Amino acid sequence: MKKSLLLGAALAGLVLTGCAAGNGYAAVRFGPPPPPRSAVIGYAPGPGFVWTEGYWDWRGGRWYWVDGRWLRPPHVRAVWVPGYWREDRHQWRFQRGHWR
Repeated sequence: MKKSLLLGAALAGLVLTGCAAGNGYAAVRFGPPPPPRSAVIGYAPGPGFVWTEGYWDWRGGRWYWVDGRWLRPPHVRAVWVPGYWREDRHQWRFQRGHWR
């Protein structure tokens, strides 16, 4: 009983560690994310703002939708590169969106 409990805790820790994306990506071993949700974008809160699309994130052992939002670029020529999920060696990896 103790060994299976310890093994379960270790596996959960590995999954959650893969999702703590300090280096810009998360890894999930459970199938692809659901299809993206559609959203009403609305109007920018001011000149120069850029809309960043929402995305699915893996949190607490389940898929969680992160809404898109308006962001102000860090400099004049900055371009928003959206995040995306890709399959890599039997797991799904998320490359977080970033400014280029």
